[in-house]
Amino acid sequence: MPHELPPLPYAYDALEPHIDEQTMRVHHDLHHAGYVKGLNAAEQRLLEARQSGDFSLIKHWSRELAFHGSGHALHALFWSNLSPDGLREPSGGLAEAIQRDFGSYEAAKSQLQAAAVAVEGSGWAILARHEPTGLLEILTVEKHQDLAHWGSVPLLALDVWEHAYYLKYQNRRGDYVRAVLNVIDWADVGARYQAAVG
Repeated sequence: MPHELPPLPYAYDALEPHIDEQTMRVHHDLHHAGYVKGLNAAEQRLLEARQSGDFSLIKHWSRELAFHGSGHALHALFWSNLSPDGLREPSGGLAEAIQRDFGSYEAAKSQLQAAAVAVEGSGWAILARHEPTGLLEILTVEKHQDLAHWGSVPLLALDVWEHAYYLKYQNRRGDYVRAVLNVIDWADVGARYQAAVG
């Protein structure tokens, strides 16, 4: 079953002034759509390889699957994590876990912001729950598929690829990260945390 580009859960201009309409259109309609197209192509080529028994390009198509599949999954999470009118601070079980694992919401926010700014090149900063330990952690991911921590469930993804901010912020990633933190919907993140906890 081919993957499809999920619609944005709000209007393209809904996150202004933090994220501008033009960036949202390019980011969603071109970049995210490109990952969906690439994911579908990789899955089709891997199906054909299994059917024919010709695995001469298995390394290439496996990399394409990881790259485009991760791009699609993280972008879908990113759009859902943002809202023009969402809950602006964690609450409930997520707030308690943040207090337990980071000391305070402000400490977690500072670490998340610093991690996002420090990503080398293109990538993501991710708040995740590590399933084996149950602890929250903040990860940096270069590209989409590199530096994963196996067993971690992403709850919040901050996109710091240049396509996420360059039209408005140029090379001022720190300004973009501070701005995007203003439109995080902690209710969405908290619901993902509760689902991960079970």
